[in-house]
Amino acid sequence: MTERVDLLVIGSGPAGAAFARRALDTAPDASVLIVEAGPRLTDVPGENVRNVPAALRRELQERVSGPQPDGFRPFGARPLHARPGTVLIRDDDGTGDGQDGMPAAAYSANVGGMGAHWTCAVPRPGGGERVPFIDAGEMDAALDVAERLLRATTAGFRPTPTGDAVRRTLAERYDHRLPAGRRTGPMPLACVPSPDGPPRWAGADTILGAAAGRVALRPGAVARRLLLDGDRVTGAEIVDARTGEASTISAGTVAVACDALRTPQLLWASGLRLPALGRYLNDQPQVVVGARVDLPSTTVRDATDPRDALTGVSWVPFADDVHPFHGQVMQLDASPIAIHVGDAPDPRPMVGLGWFLPKDVRADDRVRFDDDDPDAYGLPRIHIDYGLTDADREQVRRAVKELEGLAADLGEQTRVPDLLPAGSSLHYQGSVRMGPADDGTSVCDDRGRVWGFRNLFVGGNGVIPTATACNPTLTAVALVVRSVEAMALTSGKGR
Repeated sequence: MTERVDLLVIGSGPAGAAFARRALDTAPDASVLIVEAGPRLTDVPGENVRNVPAALRRELQERVSGPQPDGFRPFGARPLHARPGTVLIRDDDGTGDGQDGMPAAAYSANVGGMGAHWTCAVPRPGGGERVPFIDAGEMDAALDVAERLLRATTAGFRPTPTGDAVRRTLAERYDHRLPAGRRTGPMPLACVPSPDGPPRWAGADTILGAAAGRVALRPGAVARRLLLDGDRVTGAEIVDARTGEASTISAGTVAVACDALRTPQLLWASGLRLPALGRYLNDQPQVVVGARVDLPSTTVRDATDPRDALTGVSWVPFADDVHPFHGQVMQLDASPIAIHVGDAPDPRPMVGLGWFLPKDVRADDRVRFDDDDPDAYGLPRIHIDYGLTDADREQVRRAVKELEGLAADLGEQTRVPDLLPAGSSLHYQGSVRMGPADDGTSVCDDRGRVWGFRNLFVGGNGVIPTATACNPTLTAVALVVRSVEAMALTSGKGR
């Protein structure tokens, strides 16, 4: 017997959770099922593993991670290893310039998706990062909803002398050239502050909120293909990851929110051949440097996960020509094991400076698929064609110069700025991009509805069509908010 639901969501990360939550906000009696290829990790489905004790966290991450290095390796060192909780698309042999082919491209396969492992930065996009064909007021309203779903706040960390010193320096260096409303300050973070410890970090569970009990969740369920009938999708073929048993789920509406690599993979496997499918892949080139802040010593503590050493995050917003980067300053009042090793002990607090750059978006940067070489899930294997343009490399040079100046203003630069291998940001966008018209340069309309279909939607970072520099999760969730507004959801008829 074929199972029937009103809304089938494929993918359980932040975008998938947002589809489910907003659907139930709109149609409280609708039947909603989320299928996820990977396993459930935490007692609360979709919880950020940063909220659990470090030893348990490592155990959970190891269940869903690619091969890990023995001992410490500086972030971005090649050959690359998967970050905890992720799997590389392909093994890295350490050759090349670290940009061609996007060697650091990775995905997460577990309940909560990448939202079970992320760092929770949720800045608003500005200027050229915003989608130009969506009304500004409508987008702001959707961003407001997304911030509430993610519990966005600038009060995630308590004030510290290091944070105060960093923000004074940032304000002096940048605020006079940044537009009103886009000045430096604490990074908006998806979390619930704690009065006496680190915040509780948001995950897919945060987005689902009280609606979680009304959502059916099926881990270990691989969507192999969508079932299409003319201009409608009627459901999906699902395979049990453990037993290999196939079944069919019929749905009134289907939302695909796997990620920017696997959403186009599923559409391709289902026979869709939209000209833009998988193209316009947009990673954010990322330049990092470490600096010591000229302040007296603070308490130093070790941390296996360097993010546990965070005492604050500051933000330098993207602002088109005057600051065409998204900057984040991570306060590491702790042993700087995430930055590098080998330095003599230094009592001054460390900050990590990470500048994200908007990519020169082009159709030739793409995800493509090999039907004759299935991956571990039985789907066409992913290959990535990707590289930096001359314009990208010029932006990298500008970012390096910017970071060297900022590090000097803060105190002392501790390493040469590094351009991380492509894919390191984990912020892949554009592969199922939205557009204002079905002209071959986009996969879906401005509501995330796939061109040519009435009830098939895509969501997640891959839908974002612009060259962004900021963390894309807030934007992706806001776009899902708009997608659900366009869904013709039935209330409970799928049961």
